[in-house]
Amino acid sequence: MKTQFQQFTYILAGTIFAIFWASASAATKIGLQSSQPFVMAVARFALASALMLGITHGILRQQLPSGRKIWRQLFSYGLLNISLYLGLYVLAMQEVSAGLGTLFVATNPVLILLINAIWFKQPIRLHTILSFVLCIAGMLLAAYPLYQESHASLFGIGTLFLSMLSYSAGAIYFARQNWGNLHILTINGWQTLIGGFCLLPFMVLFFDRSANVFNYHWWSAVTWLAIPVSIIAMLLWLYLLRDNPVKASAWLFLCPIVGFAIAAALMKEPLSWHTFVGVLLVLAGLYLVQRMKMAKK
Repeated sequence: MKTQFQQFTYILAGTIFAIFWASASAATKIGLQSSQPFVMAVARFALASALMLGITHGILRQQLPSGRKIWRQLFSYGLLNISLYLGLYVLAMQEVSAGLGTLFVATNPVLILLINAIWFKQPIRLHTILSFVLCIAGMLLAAYPLYQESHASLFGIGTLFLSMLSYSAGAIYFARQNWGNLHILTINGWQTLIGGFCLLPFMVLFFDRSANVFNYHWWSAVTWLAIPVSIIAMLLWLYLLRDNPVKASAWLFLCPIVGFAIAAALMKEPLSWHTFVGVLLVLAGLYLVQRMKMAKK
């Protein structure tokens, strides 16, 4: 039985996680006003990985990864979870609204369930298909007025969906690997560094000095994405997962609502009945998956 303090801590952790995680889209949009996508992404990953590796190896004295198998796993995970997922994500955010970006991110539990079934040749249950259809319908409905008002493009929506597929594949890959005694901060630090390094050639290839202004907006966006999002939100997510994975997933329900609120407040993005109905459809899809997970317990 949890004490009142433990319950308060859990609720506080979940609320902060949802706010920080949902803020990533708006922070990315702000940063893109001052720089090219890969310039901001590489800077974010360099700062985040330096802080995490400094803490895990310099302060916590955790062991370094060793052996080809572990390094191969770190490379594969970094490629899926950082290079492809966040590389595609930051490209997509040039073309879509911040609120829509958060809405797509919240659908990951449904995509993970669907990809896991296809990947490991498991039967796809009716509730999984229904959840996927509800989420897709909700995202398209929310995107429709934004597309008409030039707050989203077909390229941006397609790229954003591909980035979510990469994240979901990375989550499944991570769960299926044996990481030995490596500390979670060590894994996160090295996969972030490797993933960012893989994006470096693209940053150099497309670099345009005139398109990058390293002003207050750029530095604040990179710092926010590196520390509150990449480090604090991720650690809070792991804390929530360790307490109860099924209950932890419920906090993702809050992300689309917070994301659209932040986007409307900071980016002055329009809200319409399409937005509200679209969010409700996505939440219905997530709720259906959540109910099925609880039924299995």
